[in-house]
Amino acid sequence: MQRRDRGIAQSLGLPLTKCVKESRVLLVGAGGIGCEVLKNLVCCGFGSLPGAASSKKPGIVAHQEAKAFVAKETASQFNPSVNIDAHHASIFDSQYNVEFFETFDLVFNALDNLAARRHVNRMCLAADVPLIESGTTGFNGQVQAIKKGVTECYDCNPKPVQKSFPICMIRSTPSQPIHCIVWAKSYLLPELFGTSEEESADVAVTEGDSADEIAKLKEEAEALKNVRRMMGKSEFAQEVFDKVFHDDIERLRSMTEMWQSRKAPKALSFDGLKAGLETDIIEHGRTLTDQDQVVWSVQDDLAVFTYALDTLSNRCLTGEKVIEFDKDDKDTLDFVASAANLRSHIFDIPLHSEWVIKQMAGNIIPAIATSNALTASLCVMEGFKILRSQLGSVGGKEEATLGGAKMVFLNSRSTERMITTQTLAPPKADCPVCSPVYAKLRLRNGEGGEATLQELVDLLKEKVGHEDFAITTEAGIIYDPDLEDNLEKPLKDYVTHGNSFITVSDEGDEAKVDLVLSTVTQSGEEAELQLLPDSIMLPFKPKKELPAETNGHAGEIRATPEVVAAPTTTSSAGAKRKREADEESESVKKRVMASKSEVHVVDDDGAILLDDD
Repeated sequence: MQRRDRGIAQSLGLPLTKCVKESRVLLVGAGGIGCEVLKNLVCCGFGSLPGAASSKKPGIVAHQEAKAFVAKETASQFNPSVNIDAHHASIFDSQYNVEFFETFDLVFNALDNLAARRHVNRMCLAADVPLIESGTTGFNGQVQAIKKGVTECYDCNPKPVQKSFPICMIRSTPSQPIHCIVWAKSYLLPELFGTSEEESADVAVTEGDSADEIAKLKEEAEALKNVRRMMGKSEFAQEVFDKVFHDDIERLRSMTEMWQSRKAPKALSFDGLKAGLETDIIEHGRTLTDQDQVVWSVQDDLAVFTYALDTLSNRCLTGEKVIEFDKDDKDTLDFVASAANLRSHIFDIPLHSEWVIKQMAGNIIPAIATSNALTASLCVMEGFKILRSQLGSVGGKEEATLGGAKMVFLNSRSTERMITTQTLAPPKADCPVCSPVYAKLRLRNGEGGEATLQELVDLLKEKVGHEDFAITTEAGIIYDPDLEDNLEKPLKDYVTHGNSFITVSDEGDEAKVDLVLSTVTQSGEEAELQLLPDSIMLPFKPKKELPAETNGHAGEIRATPEVVAAPTTTSSAGAKRKREADEESESVKKRVMASKSEVHVVDDDGAILLDDD
């Protein structure tokens, strides 16, 4: 045993230390938390035992765009014996399917966006691999251990709904910088370089929106599509600029009733702004993009806008069909920042640096290094517990859930107890993500072979016993008892090998839980389609409980998250019931609070321990 391992062995014991060294873990995200997690994993010897008896190759797989390579190079210096495999790709890519996740003993999530977190959560559920989810907000932080059928998953509790803005405010009457940023990010960029964002989550039609105004805005979008056809021509940038910053603004100015109580916008002239530039406009814009913490002038914004249009146009013309905003994609960030500032100037709204706009457009909350470091250490502590649970009972003593893992919080409200814990809750019976049964659909040749949708329907009827059911893919509902038009079509038209799922929903009177299928490939002479496992038993969905009867007592806790004060009584039995109700009420309050924020703060008297309870 190396000298560096002796302290860990003394803390964890030899069996757990060996398990740690033999482990194969996946770290998704190599940012503020992820780099700290990787450092801790390396220093603790995760995946450092060569020639392990396990069929899984010990090691750490770090996954996060270009950051993963830098993180690997730096972390390897702490412990050269650890096997680190860096991946430069999106976790949504097809190669990171369920079979990929099944190769790991443990997955750590260190992501900064909701969509990726939900995706990894679902992949771990499908692969039946423990997941440690983490996040920070300022001084607060949270670590959650997740295991299919054992604990709540990431989606068991609802997450905050992304704020949306009325479409007419975004398109016609912006009054804040965020309105101009959303316009550039969710309207202008998709209309020029992606798919139309009329149904964007950032922009929504509300009751207060004028139907006539919405119709005119749709006409503007259609006209912008015509301008898009000029992409690649030298006049493209000026045509776009004149359309959105001059012609559309002049149309708004003509609606005088809109400006009776607010300042009217002022249209911009491409030639007028360009006249003050002494150098090539595209080259000038390129040099400015490095000055992301400087508030550019309006002329500078024009130069960056022209440069970004040229760069994105070249990407489209060389085969990139859809370009979406990503705060880490400098080209799209340059476009959104310059376009938002130009529009802000038109409506007399303060301009901001690209650095500030990046934070607003990407919903970024500034990270605090100590919070990230503490949260990362808690992630690895919970990882020890989960690996310990995989060793089984020790000395005949039954192990606690996931080795005693807890929901752990950083609490900035009190300096006396900054780390608090909460017992892991069981999975929600009605959670649409973790309540289904996960299985595999094995396809031949990786493209569905010659199998038809009809064959999948027949297979489900035979193996699962469904009669009335619906099949849903990313394309929507492709089959139900009233939709049989697609039965003779090749299954490959709807199903691809990768990390997508097929959901089978029972529509019978006594409905069973959903069956979620991930697709895997096969070779050889086996059947076109095969369900794995061969025998699948689906439990019935739990019946929805009616709200509890109060019997005239306003103090009983109802079946909804609403909490009402417990009744007051002077009897000893009543006092006991009151204490119990108070305790249950407090528990519900914590759970309600936990469902309202990405980062939860729960007051508890628990402690983080590695030894048995």
